Amino acid sequence: MTALAAAIAIGLAAFGASIGNGMIVSKTVEGIARQPEARGVLQTTMFIGVALVEALPIIAVVMAFILNGQS
Repeated sequence: MTALAAAIAIGLAAFGASIGNGMIVSKTVEGIARQPEARGVLQTTMFIGVALVEALPIIAVVMAFILNGQS
């Protein structure tokens, strides 16, 4: 049962991260289309945001392994 809960937690974290990454990238492309001269700043901010969003599934995997090992 713990393995199923861990799999669901990992899946939901990955789903949420994919939606977040899609929103980040789409808004960055929209911003670059509006102001092409700000491309460098927007891309840097986008990469920082994507890295922060990608930390969520990694944390979920670690927590799932920890909780799965405790049972």
